[in-house]
Amino acid sequence: MQFVVFHLHGQRFALPLESVDRIVNAVEVAPLPGAPISVLGAIDVGGRVLPVLCLRQRFGLPQRDVDPGDQFLIARTVSRSVVLVIDQAQGVVEADLSDVIALDEAVPGLEQFLGMTRDDDGLVLIHDLEKFLSHEESVSLDAALERSA
Repeated sequence: MQFVVFHLHGQRFALPLESVDRIVNAVEVAPLPGAPISVLGAIDVGGRVLPVLCLRQRFGLPQRDVDPGDQFLIARTVSRSVVLVIDQAQGVVEADLSDVIALDEAVPGLEQFLGMTRDDDGLVLIHDLEKFLSHEESVSLDAALERSA
């Protein structure tokens, strides 16, 4: 399997490569009234309004405003495209499926991660983007996006 590894607050996370569209420089995020707290706002990407998700809030990391030096990782879930604010992309790494350690059963409360793997630089948590938003948050986000259209 291939994963896109990125940094966030000195920690390393990854997403499966097939869910990542591209990585771009950060831009100003427009507010999105009525969106869940884990949504910073929205940006226009090629004529599409995409929600900007706050990984810091979801992972319990210190909050801060989007910085011009940040990057946006544009990714796809089954139901929508989203934007993640990251400190910096590291690149693509490969891992055998047998090298991915499942966390959901071993460590309660980490259901949002597909697992963990190791590369030359250490451990990497593999995020499950499908589990980022709860059903209620997803419905709330859809309503906020509809109102902004």
